[in-house]
Amino acid sequence: MSATLEFAPDSARPAGPRRLTAPVKIAIVGATGAVGSQMVACLQRRGFPVASLRLLASAASRGRTLPFRSETVPVTALSEPALEGVDLALFAAGAEVARDYAPVALAAGAVVIDNSSAFRMDPDTPLVVPEVNGRAALAHRGLIANPNCCAVVAVMALAPLRALSRIRRVIAATYQAASGAGADAMAELRESTEAYLHGRPYQRQALAHPYAFNLFSHDSPVDPETGCNDEEAKVAQELRKLLGDEALGVGVTCVRVPVLRAHCIALTVEFEDPVEPEAARRALAAAPGVRVVDDRAANHFPMPSEASGRDEVLAGRIRRDASDPSGRSLALFLAGDQLLKGAALNAVQIAELLLAP
Repeated sequence: MSATLEFAPDSARPAGPRRLTAPVKIAIVGATGAVGSQMVACLQRRGFPVASLRLLASAASRGRTLPFRSETVPVTALSEPALEGVDLALFAAGAEVARDYAPVALAAGAVVIDNSSAFRMDPDTPLVVPEVNGRAALAHRGLIANPNCCAVVAVMALAPLRALSRIRRVIAATYQAASGAGADAMAELRESTEAYLHGRPYQRQALAHPYAFNLFSHDSPVDPETGCNDEEAKVAQELRKLLGDEALGVGVTCVRVPVLRAHCIALTVEFEDPVEPEAARRALAAAPGVRVVDDRAANHFPMPSEASGRDEVLAGRIRRDASDPSGRSLALFLAGDQLLKGAALNAVQIAELLLAP
């Protein structure tokens, strides 16, 4: 069995009709990765009622520890017995691990919130961003999917804009940080940049192309017929599911940029009716989880350096699309922390929705 630390309850909430009763016994699968470690931090920062915390990873991470509250929690190897006796399993591992072990956790009685792509498009699995479609989480059958990080960042702006007029078409170009490819890619960006600046050769391992002072198309497999890579297809499909509009036109170009943390997205949004930029600005400013950064006089707009470590998605560059004289299209620019709202924070927020009142 996995090592587990017990904690005193944070609250005495009564049991309710929902599926998690505080305090909650939690396992994090992939706990030592970039997203998993942020899940641990989010649980602590948001005061989630944790009864016990079990940190699971590959055998290579056995013996490591992570801090939680005033304790040090050991990391143990992922196995079927390690998932017994938990109420909630947060998966921050890849799709293959999720496919193998999410059914194990479900069979053991846990609710699973999975950050991988394994179950996102399963029609029986809710795909949830709490600020957008939080009610969908309450219809789960034990498994809830966390969306692709770029889909999360984009939909945080698209959902409040949709209230102004139905969205017909979205064109997106993403500027994706190393954090989206995990801790190894972040280390490779640091190391390759240092080597470049000192004129030393560097043998890349985490990514398919040189990273320092370079950018390249997202290196997921490309469909030979459509020309879209897997990342672009995921974002398009997931936006339609999140917004509940299968007819939504979505075109995406995903690019990896040499930034450590926080993804950016340039969006062009076409509506059914004309939408004024000021109305869009007001809608975004009022939206939960969105912060408008749109200072034209100071030329100050969303940047990954300011989005990093923040829970909110930053939105700015809100303006008419000059190529559309009908007034039905707007352009804007977003920045959001991939490790937080794009992954770990969103998963913890879903778990909070499931807590009994």
